[in-house]
Amino acid sequence: MKNKIWLASLIVMGFLFIIINSCKKEVKIPGLFTTEVSGVTTTTAFCGGYITSVEDKNTGITERGVCWSTSQEPTINDNKTSNGNEYGSFTSQITGLSQNTTYYVKAYATNSGGTGYGNTISFTTLPGNPTTVTDYDGNTYKTVTIGTQVWMAENLKVMHYRDGSAITYEPDNTAWVNLTTGARCSYDNLPLNLTFGMLYNWYAVHDIRNIAPAGWHVPTEADWNILSNYLGGESIAGGKLKEADTSHWSTPNTGATDQYGFNALPTGIRNSYDGSYTGNGLSCVFWSSTESSTNNAGYRILSNINSELKPWTYLKVMGNNIRCVKD
Repeated sequence: MKNKIWLASLIVMGFLFIIINSCKKEVKIPGLFTTEVSGVTTTTAFCGGYITSVEDKNTGITERGVCWSTSQEPTINDNKTSNGNEYGSFTSQITGLSQNTTYYVKAYATNSGGTGYGNTISFTTLPGNPTTVTDYDGNTYKTVTIGTQVWMAENLKVMHYRDGSAITYEPDNTAWVNLTTGARCSYDNLPLNLTFGMLYNWYAVHDIRNIAPAGWHVPTEADWNILSNYLGGESIAGGKLKEADTSHWSTPNTGATDQYGFNALPTGIRNSYDGSYTGNGLSCVFWSSTESSTNNAGYRILSNINSELKPWTYLKVMGNNIRCVKD
């Protein structure tokens, strides 16, 4: 009799155990995404994430941050930061990186259900001891390596061609729009802003006396395409080239990360129809050396309202910036 009672009790306890455990709700891991990398230097960068969903907020986030590695699928078993246990967005500083190295990073968040990860983003640290290039006038420019190319990290401001011939300075609006030879100017005809550089018409780009320093050239459409493709395509490449704040750019400066140190600034342009100046703080335009027709040539524009780096063509008498690329 006692054995039967003991057996019945055991069965009841088993059923209770099953019922209790079946009532427990499984805690799901957090959902989140990784935000864009910014502020990349030779050894540091910034990245973060946004926690989009948690199955049961009563369980709480126990840890969040970013993890990174030179392998394409980093986890918290690799390098990681720890940024508290709140919900929503966060930013982490990544330190201890090696120069000129590609890393993969993603956000993570942990709760009692486990660790969730955001999407993976790659970035490359800057090379150490960046090289410089000097133009005919003795101006020295920082350079930056992006993929297989080496670009000037500053706008050209030279006043002479490579052979020493002067590039015509033309402040008069009417004279400017009627030019068919190379010329330069500075925005609003103010004294040269060394940070923003000069504006040039396309005839200066195309002059056989060569406006670029020795060993360098004004980029062709093919050069711009290589850069754009390396940065992820025309719709996002511009954001990765723009100065990553609003000290010069007007808000919202969409998508700006300056991921490689190109430091594109909103210098504006000189209009081709009346020689006036416009766009300072809002956009910058870089010439291509590729001619599209008798009167038009190619260029790339960066704007504060998008992340694009799309090809365009317009009149050669427009005044634009120049960024040279190494031969």
